[in-house]
Amino acid sequence: MVTDVRERQTAHGGGKDRAGVLARLGRSIFLISLPFGILDFVLPIYGRAIGADAVGIGLFFSAFSLMTVLLRPLVGVRLDRRGRRPFFLAGLVGYGVTMLAFAFSDRVWSIVLARTLQGVASAFLWLSARAITADVAAADDRGRSMGRVEQFATRGGIVGTFLGFGVLFPLGIERGWRPLFIGYGAVGLLSALLAWRRLPETDPAAARAPRRPIVWSRPWTVLLLVTAVTGASWAMVSPILMIFLQDRLAVGVSELAWAFLPSALVWALFPARLGRLADRFGRKPLMVLGMAVAAGTSFLIPGLSGLVSFAGLWALQALCYAAGDPAEQALVADLTGGDQRGRAYGLYTLAAGLGATVGPLVGGWLYEAVGPRAPFYANGAVLAACTVALVVLLRVPALDETVEL
Repeated sequence: MVTDVRERQTAHGGGKDRAGVLARLGRSIFLISLPFGILDFVLPIYGRAIGADAVGIGLFFSAFSLMTVLLRPLVGVRLDRRGRRPFFLAGLVGYGVTMLAFAFSDRVWSIVLARTLQGVASAFLWLSARAITADVAAADDRGRSMGRVEQFATRGGIVGTFLGFGVLFPLGIERGWRPLFIGYGAVGLLSALLAWRRLPETDPAAARAPRRPIVWSRPWTVLLLVTAVTGASWAMVSPILMIFLQDRLAVGVSELAWAFLPSALVWALFPARLGRLADRFGRKPLMVLGMAVAAGTSFLIPGLSGLVSFAGLWALQALCYAAGDPAEQALVADLTGGDQRGRAYGLYTLAAGLGATVGPLVGGWLYEAVGPRAPFYANGAVLAACTVALVVLLRVPALDETVEL
């Protein structure tokens, strides 16, 4: 099967229409992302306050990932058959309802249930958002466009985090949790209403066009395998990072919030710019460079002795991922045709979700059984090995060549 990677350069009415769709998509992403930063930040702390241990906190993250693993392939198929818009709207509504569920969760089991519901909403929302972006972005602008979506999400998370701490600092986490997430839920439902009124369908031929199968080429297979392995590796670290810093540095929530701000600003400002570099110089160099430096930073984190050095190193790691992620997501679209992208992003996010389901449990076990530094060293080793695999095994087609899948 042959797919021209330039096929979408003139799709859907030209640059002005594309920009309008991406702007409306970005507005909804911004609003629905308000709770994301603070949720990842305080969930381990809130979990510890209501009685969860390190493995239980890992379960919060694994429950979310498990639902995305189960649903993403199915949602991907339906995206190609029924269009993108219904699933995007369902994801927005689902996230709004999920935040309301968090508001009334004060037991470990109820947090796990809310995270499960969040996984359902995530499978709908982010697959459809990526497919919409791939539909309307020209081939030589996909990296930047994918980066813009990341920026909208991060900017929403930063704004939501400041608003959230404005509630949590005076009230405390346990008293402020409920009103904060009721507010997030209301904004999430508002974002769904705005998208329902303004966001068009970007794949109007979905129900009529024949569905071609995805052929398992070498670049596609390597991409999915690396995505699964690095997804597991990263997920070993993220759930226990807050606990590690609190235990090692003996600092409070407010100090940790400021330490994470530089990395958040990196995600808010640079993905689109770095995505443009991937459009200009190719996907592979950005992916390799980002992963290699991220491996090095993971080895260094356990030895840090202060928040300032952590903030700088974590910002550097964020810059690495901000370089690699848009390039990787654009490569998914490069390797597949327009009538395959729902399924393609379904498989891509399935690979990431499989890793993210296992990773938190492994990370929690390593933290408790081997030592607090073990997850970081394991993550660094895995990222280094995957860097070598990308250099040796991945052949990325140029944007101006025809790709045989």
